[in-house]
Amino acid sequence: MHPILAFRGRLGPYLAGWVPLAGLLAGLLAIGGLTWLQATVVAVPLAVVYAFMCLAAWYPCRSAPLRTATFAKVVVTQLAAAGLSAMLWLFLADTWVVFLEQFPAFAGVGERFPRLVVVLLAVGVVLYVLAAALHYLLIGFEEAQHAERNALMLEVAAREAELRALRAQIDPHFLFNTLNAISSLTVTEPDLARTMCLDLAEFLRESLRLGAVATIPLSEELRLAERYLAIERVRFGPRLRVERDVETAAETCAVPPLVLQPLVENAVRHGIAQLVQGGTVRIAARCSGGRLRLTVENPAGAGPAPGGSGLGLANVRRRLAGLYGDDAGLDARLADGAFRVELALPAPPAPAP
Repeated sequence: MHPILAFRGRLGPYLAGWVPLAGLLAGLLAIGGLTWLQATVVAVPLAVVYAFMCLAAWYPCRSAPLRTATFAKVVVTQLAAAGLSAMLWLFLADTWVVFLEQFPAFAGVGERFPRLVVVLLAVGVVLYVLAAALHYLLIGFEEAQHAERNALMLEVAAREAELRALRAQIDPHFLFNTLNAISSLTVTEPDLARTMCLDLAEFLRESLRLGAVATIPLSEELRLAERYLAIERVRFGPRLRVERDVETAAETCAVPPLVLQPLVENAVRHGIAQLVQGGTVRIAARCSGGRLRLTVENPAGAGPAPGGSGLGLANVRRRLAGLYGDDAGLDARLADGAFRVELALPAPPAPAP
């Protein structure tokens, strides 16, 4: 699209920029022998007409773009367009002068006009070159905006793909074992099997809903983790114990959706499931100094390396880096027989629903 005509609010400033140019043209004509009245009446319409003619500079600029065309092609294309535009403008100027000579106040203008042909031709070329430069600037500006929009769209698409990948990483073993547990319970404890089915359905529904938004309150993320743990508690029974220590102020902090669930899943899969006696999963949250600290701790089983090389932890770390850069981080370590994962990230208040 034309960078001036396609956008409201650009044509007015463009034409306003030609006002001083019309004054300069009138001054040159006055120096060439015309009276100020004659020079003004000749110059102003010619400036207006040439302003619109120079809008056509967009087409040579597109045919010889600065980024891809050679320097010779740009120069030849623009000089040819400038010469043709200036000659057409000169023809219109001569026609305008012939028309004005019919009025007594402009008698003799046609006789003095030939002395101004060279000046007008040079002015026409210069004005066209300036218009072409302006169009190149506007085209560059539009391309930069387009590239920025594309970059933002790619970033959004990457984040959405990352969320989809995270949702897809709900442990297949978890689903397989849950369905097996439900199958076995349908005979011995049908009420418990039904409860487990409902919990699983609610967990999947909530994970899909929360994954569709940018941020959610920590309270919702905790509620999703609790649904997951409720399902696992049916499988593991008293082997799985949960302790929660969450500040009230932390529950209103905004967090990326599905950022806690992989940590809880790792705690169950690599900690509780590997120990005959089971253990306790501890979830803590603190908000202080505009930062939120989330901690998930479990007894050490055959878990991921202390450096946090597990797939779930790596995924969370990449998400934090993409969302917050160096302002957020994940620390995973093994100490005193417990595997501890701590998230630190900015703690803005969650948006109102």
